[in-house]
Amino acid sequence: MNKIKLIRPMYAERFRCIGPACEDSCCIGWTVAIDRDSYEKYQAIPAGPLRSLIDANIVRAPENAAGARPGEFAQIRLTPPELRCPFLSHESLCRIQVERGEGFLSQVCSTFPRATHTIDGQVDRTLTLSCPEAARIVLLDPHLLVETVNAARPVPWDQAAADASAPRSYFWPIREFLIALIRNRSYPLWQRMFLLGTFCRRLEAIAHGQLDRGVSALLSDFSFAVAAGNLRASMEAIPADLALQLNTLVELLKLRVNNVQLSPRLMETLKAFIHAIQMETATTLDNQIARYGSAYRNYYAPFFEKHPYILENYLLNAIFGGLFPFGAKLFDPAAAQQPAREFALLATKFALIKGLLIGVAGFHREAFSAEHAVRTIQVVFKHFEHNPKQLDQAHQLLVSRGLDNARGLTMLLRN
Repeated sequence: MNKIKLIRPMYAERFRCIGPACEDSCCIGWTVAIDRDSYEKYQAIPAGPLRSLIDANIVRAPENAAGARPGEFAQIRLTPPELRCPFLSHESLCRIQVERGEGFLSQVCSTFPRATHTIDGQVDRTLTLSCPEAARIVLLDPHLLVETVNAARPVPWDQAAADASAPRSYFWPIREFLIALIRNRSYPLWQRMFLLGTFCRRLEAIAHGQLDRGVSALLSDFSFAVAAGNLRASMEAIPADLALQLNTLVELLKLRVNNVQLSPRLMETLKAFIHAIQMETATTLDNQIARYGSAYRNYYAPFFEKHPYILENYLLNAIFGGLFPFGAKLFDPAAAQQPAREFALLATKFALIKGLLIGVAGFHREAFSAEHAVRTIQVVFKHFEHNPKQLDQAHQLLVSRGLDNARGLTMLLRN
């Protein structure tokens, strides 16, 4: 009987909503789902101004609506043009909470931006970076996981039973390995991403019976290879391709820009990127690529050499919150595990964030700061990561361009 560490994030406990002081309210621009219990509670509110507002603006979801989740019994009709929640007062306070108390908030409104999963009886709580305050808590802490790792308790673990089961039974040892990999600064971050992707592809091969070895052997051999630096030469052989990177970034942005009304914060971020790369002018593609490369070398790279934890923390939060590398399928024993696809989606989102950060850094130049970095990541998270359809489209884009492989994804991440 071996022992493993149950590493669960602890930083979500620090979150406190800053209410009216928030610069990007979660009550504006988003569809707000209402769970059945909250809906029935609202129906019991006596007649009056609040009840009238509820009757006029909370709409039942169609029965058996495609893709509907248990908490989506109804939804709030938002007020144009800002798509503002009608219950949000001019003081940016929720009328339902003010008049009826916090206990009347819907499940979504009372828990956001916290995300909770229960794994093997252990409760995981992470933060959704769509919230500016949550993004600051996660991204700006140079020691985000010190308390988490120190508090991880070793528990008995039957490796023989795990070996006879699916890779999912190795969830906790895999998580421990992934966290150590992302925190391993002996490799530049793009190489850590390459190693992460390689590990996920081999894990998927094991899950599908395409690799004649066990997860335990994979973890042991891969840990040794990382420590020994055995894959450094093959990684260095993959060239940077700024033209491919910039072109793919623009296509990923179009998936969002062409489908929905843009918020002022997203517009501001996109305008900074466009201006820095000179995409709004008739300049040549070669000049745009040159400016993109210059923004990376002169402003992005120097900043993140001093603040490496910002992007590391983004990835760590994604690993926790996304149940990586299994995703939601972790809870479905019958589902085919797709760690390689989970990595491709993570790499795509990371490439999008990194590309926009390069442009924003090029726009602000020497003034580029942690505040700009957090704002950019928060905006991208809010407008891209919450849309499963767009994530599927992003993955299809990579597949159509032959980039959903180790070489292609690395070319998107390496500068």
